[in-house]
Amino acid sequence: MHAAWCLGAALAALMTGSPLAEEVGDRWGTADRERAYWPIVEVPIPKDLVIEAGAFATLPDGRIAVGTRHGDIIFISGVDEARPRPDYHLFATGLDEIFGLAWKDGALYVTQSCELTRVTDTNGDGRADRFEVVSDAWGYGNYHEYAFGSKFDPEGNLYVALGLSSSYHSRELFRGWAFKVTPDGRSIPIASGMRSPGGIGFNEHGALFYIESQGPWNSACSLKFVKEGGFMGHPISYNWYKYAPNMGPAPAEPESRSRVLTEAERIPELVPYAVIFPYIRMGRSITGFVIDRTGGKFGPFENQMILGDYTQSLLLRATTEQVNGVWQGACYPFREGLSTGILNIHFTPGGKLLCGGTNRGWPVRGLKAYALERLEWTGRMPFEIERISITPNGFRVNFTKAVAETEGGDPASYVVTTFTHHYHGAYGGPEVDQTTPAVTSVDLAADGMSATLVLDTITRGHVHEFDLGALRSRDGGELLHRHAYYTVNEVPAAEGAN
Repeated sequence: MHAAWCLGAALAALMTGSPLAEEVGDRWGTADRERAYWPIVEVPIPKDLVIEAGAFATLPDGRIAVGTRHGDIIFISGVDEARPRPDYHLFATGLDEIFGLAWKDGALYVTQSCELTRVTDTNGDGRADRFEVVSDAWGYGNYHEYAFGSKFDPEGNLYVALGLSSSYHSRELFRGWAFKVTPDGRSIPIASGMRSPGGIGFNEHGALFYIESQGPWNSACSLKFVKEGGFMGHPISYNWYKYAPNMGPAPAEPESRSRVLTEAERIPELVPYAVIFPYIRMGRSITGFVIDRTGGKFGPFENQMILGDYTQSLLLRATTEQVNGVWQGACYPFREGLSTGILNIHFTPGGKLLCGGTNRGWPVRGLKAYALERLEWTGRMPFEIERISITPNGFRVNFTKAVAETEGGDPASYVVTTFTHHYHGAYGGPEVDQTTPAVTSVDLAADGMSATLVLDTITRGHVHEFDLGALRSRDGGELLHRHAYYTVNEVPAAEGAN
């Protein structure tokens, strides 16, 4: 799934005691501390049942529908029980690599590799008996041509993100594109340039995003805004513009080994990465994501994005904001130690996070071939970076607990470095153009819950990496996770500026 040089560099770093080794070793050792706040509860699966969960949906009666890579749809009840012993009911079978489920008007809308399908039980016997094609506007001819589906938007549209052929090519119709499927059945191509999506859905503000995997034209995994008429960055799928007259002509070809913001100034359709996930430090194969709308049942991260990672069997957080009309934001570590590669996640009616996946196809850290697991909040408040947002001359860092005044008021406690990547056709890429801006001042709020930093330089197009390990909470605790990463595309103007 990822370039050999990337894996080799990571292993070499771990063996040689480099800064990357120290950081990876430190981060990979946090699972014991994380367990005190978000324990992992196994959801037992019957021995005769294989559930490689690729999609979830909550049904009106509270059961959870699970779509699997084997093409089954299984209804599960009892997931929220203190000691889950769920009941499993096979609703449908015979579909193909399910990576999208949405419920509406008595039917499940299933995104599988070959089509978007409406699946219903017309006679009420608990088994699907009608399978209707909603959209098959794209081609399918290779096992790696996955399709990922969203939930419904407020207007009743669904969105589908299509992976390339064999991960590198666009040999079948519209591979590498996104579609909007309308309530009246129209399939409208809305964006080109995708490589290998891992999920598609809405951010905390209701805008459409998808996860992109590291590879050609993507030096790291990223979260990207799906702009209608936009180009997501990989030009291999330009060959299908002739079949999408609503999109106009194909954009100009990007220049390899440039930088994404440089090319975005030249190619108006190019949408820059909203959030870059530094390779290995923040996952290697980001996948499905969901917004915490639990009303505080899951902890202090309401209205934030929780994301899975396949290769490292872990969960991350992300926050986004729009600056000068462009989306950007930050990512944060969250929870390690899951038992298999995470393909998708879903909040249960009880406010717990259901995680599922597999190890089939690529190596993963988790030891199980497949698993269903549930995270729940213990009610204990961790000392965490709650979110980072940009200001005209720096950043505002919010915390989940009050920061001690001695460390919190000292600019030396806030270490910021930056880097970017080549925007190029090669697979993956190193971090380049590193800088170390100075934190010239810090204003710690009186309640200790936020700190406003002034930097001597903010660099557009760079990931700004924060190491806040020197901070302590007012009850003496260390941060559960000391690092966060903010991707800067735009800098807001100062108030009153013309």
